Amino acid sequence: MSTYLPSDSVYNQKIPTPESTLGFGIGERHPRHDQVLSYLQKVAVASDRVNIEEMGRTTQFRSQVLLTISSPDNLNNIDEILARRSNIAASSKDPIVVWLGYSVHGDEISGTNAAMVVAYHLAASQDKAVADMLNDTIIVIEPSLNPDGMDRFVNWVTTHRGIAENPDPNHIEHHQNWRTGRTNHFGFDLNRDWLLLSQKESQNRLPYFHQYQPNVLGDFHEMGANGSYFFQPGIPTRTHPLTPEKNTELTQLLATYHAKALDKKERLYYSEESFDDFYYGKGSTYPDINGGIGVLFEQASSRGFQQQTVNGLLTFEYGIQNHVLTSLSTIEGAWKNQAKFKDYRRDFFKLAEKQASDESFNGYIFTETSDHYRLQAFLSKLQQHQIKVYPLKQDYKRHELTYIAEQSYYIPLEQPQYRVIKALFNQQQNFEDNTFYDVSGWTLPLAMNIKFDQVSSTWGLKTQEKSWQPSEAKATEVSESAYAYAFEWHDFLAPKLLNKITNANITAKVATKDFSATVNGKVKSFNQGTIIVPAGIQQVENWQSILTDLAAQSQIPLNALDTGLTAKGIDIGSSSFRPVSAPKVLLVGGKGVSQYEAGEMLYYLDSLLEIPVTVVEMQRLSAIDLAEYSHIIMVDGKYKALSTQVVGKFASWVANGGVIFGQKSAAQWLSTNEILKIDFVSKNHIDQLFDTDKLTYGDKEKLSARKRIAGAIFKAELDISHPLAYGYQQSELPVFRNSTIIMEQTAKPFISVAKYSKTPLLSGYSDQNLVNRLANNPTLVAHNVGKGRVIASTDDLVFRGYFLGSMKIVANSLFFAKAFSATLAE
Repeated sequence: MSTYLPSDSVYNQKIPTPESTLGFGIGERHPRHDQVLSYLQKVAVASDRVNIEEMGRTTQFRSQVLLTISSPDNLNNIDEILARRSNIAASSKDPIVVWLGYSVHGDEISGTNAAMVVAYHLAASQDKAVADMLNDTIIVIEPSLNPDGMDRFVNWVTTHRGIAENPDPNHIEHHQNWRTGRTNHFGFDLNRDWLLLSQKESQNRLPYFHQYQPNVLGDFHEMGANGSYFFQPGIPTRTHPLTPEKNTELTQLLATYHAKALDKKERLYYSEESFDDFYYGKGSTYPDINGGIGVLFEQASSRGFQQQTVNGLLTFEYGIQNHVLTSLSTIEGAWKNQAKFKDYRRDFFKLAEKQASDESFNGYIFTETSDHYRLQAFLSKLQQHQIKVYPLKQDYKRHELTYIAEQSYYIPLEQPQYRVIKALFNQQQNFEDNTFYDVSGWTLPLAMNIKFDQVSSTWGLKTQEKSWQPSEAKATEVSESAYAYAFEWHDFLAPKLLNKITNANITAKVATKDFSATVNGKVKSFNQGTIIVPAGIQQVENWQSILTDLAAQSQIPLNALDTGLTAKGIDIGSSSFRPVSAPKVLLVGGKGVSQYEAGEMLYYLDSLLEIPVTVVEMQRLSAIDLAEYSHIIMVDGKYKALSTQVVGKFASWVANGGVIFGQKSAAQWLSTNEILKIDFVSKNHIDQLFDTDKLTYGDKEKLSARKRIAGAIFKAELDISHPLAYGYQQSELPVFRNSTIIMEQTAKPFISVAKYSKTPLLSGYSDQNLVNRLANNPTLVAHNVGKGRVIASTDDLVFRGYFLGSMKIVANSLFFAKAFSATLAE
């Protein structure tokens, strides 16, 4: 421990050291999450300066914990102190709050190990300066933001580390498998999820973040082995305009403390390069719209025990030491300048009030009339961000659209979370700096396909006095002796119900045409895509009870039909009702396949819809009997390594009735191998869109940024008569694009299911040359291949688990691919 701690400190011998619990010293081995947890729990028992509590559990059921460290007196009054946090005047004399979050990327584990050292130092130090600091400061430590990813990495490193020290960067220890420890159970980068809240870990954490409302948050990471050490500020021109300038000034103030600590140890470091402060979904940026100062730290990674780098031998121990130094410098800088950070937080919310009142509009109104799940999910995300949302009291008409009171809500801008509201609803398209470390557009209502608008005047707008609160959906009684049952496809969870009932051997059919039928004495219209379960063809005992129970679990309303003779359109016995069956899905994975996009697809199908997905790595495909599967899904990846044998197997399988779905580069691969009959715009053609005659070498980075779509939202126009668009009632659909893979227009009819609109950019940055090239071009195509179907998209339809609006296209590909026929001869 002496290599990590201040040399002149004295420590309380009653507080256990990490070594006494782990059985080895910090930096000597990679501890598992349970070992870290065991140590921190012992510290909390031994010290009256430390509290520990569980925030929740991960998907793999590992505990997410939070340590609160302060003086005994502060901890005895912690509930009262935290209760005052929202009242800035009342809390002005309370301690400053510093939150230290470690290793959100589970394979960047020097942070978690540093957390144990920092916790020990704060709990055991007998120094007067530490005691004085604890009187004025509450330190919150989240030792591992990604326990599942952490243990995946630890198991890898422990398995491949030898007895003899081996610093060779080529050693397998430093090169993880396809699913790296960076991501969580589903393959998500949790450092992109603070704003989007699709993952359990983020949802578990956020209530505590808003309870503590930290003045400063340190976010500890690792980067490439050949780097040194980075701390913010980042690149000045890449700070989001919603972040006050004072935020950067205070970050620079803290930087002087980091520099001093690292200088003393003669460590290399840098600042104001490489990383930005634009996307608010990261641990170092989310505080910036919540009254705090977020600071990113990046340590060059040994990605194992040790490896040789351009700066010499880099050890695991060295990285931990640096993170300990900057953890303590963060605490020291915040404590010694606490008045400035408190004043900043006070002024932050005062300025927000003024900025909200100066806006040209008063708030946002939004509605969703047909999909209860999507609407509730949207409301829940807003509430988790502490945004006040008010249900309408009565219908409200704006721009020829009537907002129905029961399904419409209003968000006033004048509230403490003004900046968070703007960050979520913003559709900015022009930027000072067009180079982005991450996405440039993430507008939440567009992603969830929620209709919204700005309200410039609240005249005539009547809202409830109390803000929205979640409530349980009321189950409706359904007769168990009906002629048939129907449920509509526009609800987000309808595919989940369909999969469950087909797996229960209940026979279901899909309507390929609209119809009307009598339900509870009233004629009700049903759109194509409606699922019918006729009583006369069922073979399962007690199928009605099974059906009604499954519908209740999925919160999908069932409609009981008393007769097969409909009031209008096709009758229940019509061949226009096509049989549907449960899909058996194979997802191509392994090295070369995007672990992020594969994870997104798994999350949507496995977690949200509970459809099992079999993941097969590319190298195993030649040995797999594809006849066992109804669908193959290929996400973005490098598929050139697939052998001609596998290509032939795929082509034969599709021709014999299989359905293959390709996304982004996978769609290109399908085209190259003549399974998909669509041409793609070449890279050379994209290069030719940009005039380079007058550019200097200094313009190289800017040109590269112009040729890239880092992540933006575009408007697609759906053919809502197509089975792949069942459940959509409006032709306009926001879709997410983060590549320059572009399909050419096709002269073949009925092949294009969706195309970009004439002016497609909705949110984020894309060079006008690329926007023009995308306009009117296909984004979703589908056609027959023999008895099978091929479906291809150039967009990420399930992006980061929050793009609920476009996800249904994937489900439709699983259930309704045989409900359409589009031959190339037509």
